[in-house]
Amino acid sequence: MTQILSLQSAERLREFHDAGIWHDETIYQLVRNHMRRRPDRFAARDSFRRVTFAQLFASVDALASELQANGVRRGDRVFVWLPERIEAVVVFLACMREGFVVCPSPHRNNTTAEIVELLSRTRAAALVYEAGHGADAGLHDIADALPVLEPMRLALRLDPLGGGNASLPFADLTARGYPPPDDATVARDPDSVSYLAFTSGSTGRPKGVMHSDNTLLTTMRAIAADWRIGPDSVVYSLSPMSHNLGIGALLTAFVAGCEIVLHDLPRGDSLVDRIVETGASYLVGVPTHAIDLLAELRTRQIDRLGKVAGFRISGAAAPGHVKRGLMEYGLVPQSGYGMTESNSHHYTLPDDPAERIELTSGRACRGFEVRIFDVADPDREAPAGEVGIVGGRGGSVMLGYFDDQIATEAAFNAGGWLMSGDLGRLDEDGYLHLVGRAKELILRGGHNIDPLRIEALALRHPAVAAAAAVPVPDVRLGERICLAVSWRDGNVPDAAA
Repeated sequence: MTQILSLQSAERLREFHDAGIWHDETIYQLVRNHMRRRPDRFAARDSFRRVTFAQLFASVDALASELQANGVRRGDRVFVWLPERIEAVVVFLACMREGFVVCPSPHRNNTTAEIVELLSRTRAAALVYEAGHGADAGLHDIADALPVLEPMRLALRLDPLGGGNASLPFADLTARGYPPPDDATVARDPDSVSYLAFTSGSTGRPKGVMHSDNTLLTTMRAIAADWRIGPDSVVYSLSPMSHNLGIGALLTAFVAGCEIVLHDLPRGDSLVDRIVETGASYLVGVPTHAIDLLAELRTRQIDRLGKVAGFRISGAAAPGHVKRGLMEYGLVPQSGYGMTESNSHHYTLPDDPAERIELTSGRACRGFEVRIFDVADPDREAPAGEVGIVGGRGGSVMLGYFDDQIATEAAFNAGGWLMSGDLGRLDEDGYLHLVGRAKELILRGGHNIDPLRIEALALRHPAVAAAAAVPVPDVRLGERICLAVSWRDGNVPDAAA
């Protein structure tokens, strides 16, 4: 049995279960119950396949049998290095079924060497990957490194989809005739470590954030309830499953018992057409997705985006003009805030006034609370209304960093509040106003300057596609501001503009 150090305690378990924030049901059991009630309803979709809950679970059972047969055991780490395809959903659920710790963090921009380092560091037992996926796939094949990795027991290599390859997920495994996995092996503890997500933060090597089923589901249950996402909804994730935001979209669909659509469009294809075609009703993405979507809507002079009613925007601060633009098309932005370490715990509500949606990051959801702490002394709460470090605690907070006791301890203040490193203030109604990152403040002549404000101003110019304000050394002032911008459609204004 693999033992993983975490922040879990008997007192914490009782507190969250007694409050009804945590449930006794695992993620696998939750989705299996949806399958048993409505096996023929669609569960997941990519550009090549659309599968029902019954078809999804047939694939889940086949993969669980394959992993079991190759000696993967409860607590072992299973990595997923795939583009957006239904197989990633299957791996996630198969791991949740058996109590394996799933890690979907490997991203398409990662190199082979980076993934090998993570596999080695975590002593991964299995890897599911697609041939040719990754930043340097043309130069290196991860299969060459796998034989020397311990205790790697199974590497499943998938061919890219397309060109006639559109079979059901893991159809080849199903055809092998493995016996169904034993129901006695189904993991039934929603409070043990089941998910490992790597986040680089602002410095240092990537940290492995550990979550349980319950820490993952706390905020997703709240979002599904508050935004009225139910069995007839369709959740479209613009963010990949290798990002925590994409996993949040998947879990929102799991909670609701509705279909998840994966964003696997080739570059240049119409996002608007894909959203309308899939019947999406709720989008999840980052500000860049919203900016691109608005640009296409305006260029094509489309005044309504199918059935879409809500759009969770997180991962970075969305400019106010982007949120206003979405509202002009009848899309209600869900201005959100969260971290991989604490999930999507803040958001605005569908009936909030436009000004609140535009200017705030919402309120903490049920099961989570936020306070503002003094920048100079994170153990001291800042006076009401003042800017300070955003601290949080509740049912969605991580169980700790994998194999890193020092980093885990450093993430919390003396009172047990997770220190985000973000600067913000709470208004009189408890809505959060973010103002920047504590480590990113530019100190110009003793004056603290928030780069987010500079970037938001630059993004108001129609020719600016992206902007970043960074400090540069200055002999007299200590630091000055350097504004880096990229242009939209080759339109380059002069510096004064």
